[in-house]
Amino acid sequence: MNGLEALLLGLLQGLTEFIPVSSSGHLVIVKNLFGIETKDASFEIIVHAATVLSTVVVFRKELWEMISDTVRFRRTGATSLTLRILFSTIPVLIVGLFFKDRIASLFTGGLTIVGWMLLLTAALLGTSQWLSVRKQKKGNTHPIGYRDAILIGIAQAVAVMPGLSRSGATIATGLSLGNHKDQVAPFSFMMVLIPVLGETFLEIIGGGFTPAATGISFSVMAIGFAAAFISGLFACKFMIAIVRKVRFTWFAIYCLLAGLACLIVPLL
Repeated sequence: MNGLEALLLGLLQGLTEFIPVSSSGHLVIVKNLFGIETKDASFEIIVHAATVLSTVVVFRKELWEMISDTVRFRRTGATSLTLRILFSTIPVLIVGLFFKDRIASLFTGGLTIVGWMLLLTAALLGTSQWLSVRKQKKGNTHPIGYRDAILIGIAQAVAVMPGLSRSGATIATGLSLGNHKDQVAPFSFMMVLIPVLGETFLEIIGGGFTPAATGISFSVMAIGFAAAFISGLFACKFMIAIVRKVRFTWFAIYCLLAGLACLIVPLL
């Protein structure tokens, strides 16, 4: 992988991480189209960490309040949100502990798995849009509770598959459960902080990002990281704004077409 390829993939990661079209799936698609080869999922981990750090920047005030109130054992809404986010990370931590190597191998695979997962993303987005509209009309919306948090967490754990949008799966689950639209997107974006930053830290102390281990130089990694961080800042703010206004049907149509293309192109 060279610097230009890292720049392209980093920008792609940042722009698609928060939009419900699967950043991991798009990385696999572009790598296959341009013949970009990597030894493992280290590059994907580092650009995911970059977009997570962009989330920290966007939600810095909320996160500081959450940490401050929690460590002081204050019974506030911020402390409750911290506990619900911690609760939601349990499923993905279990998946990471027991299935990490098997999942990592999927990121170097072909387009077929990505195609099927994009189709599943399309189905989730379409279904959640329909359920969300029904619940809003009936006034059956409510804040995110602990039961909702664990169910959204399960959706996040399943969405480690390349092609299945993490933000799409978690936001779709929240909306389908009847959670308030203005709470679902921020919750979805903040709940990924612990697992991704934790995985990145473990890779760093384990020497997983060295050129010898990845086959990618530090400078190329840095280019991908910077591109993902900057584009992630834009995408995060953009998604927060549109989740209240835009129908997910359009994203569902895009994922449907992209998924079909992934399944058909290899057959040609």
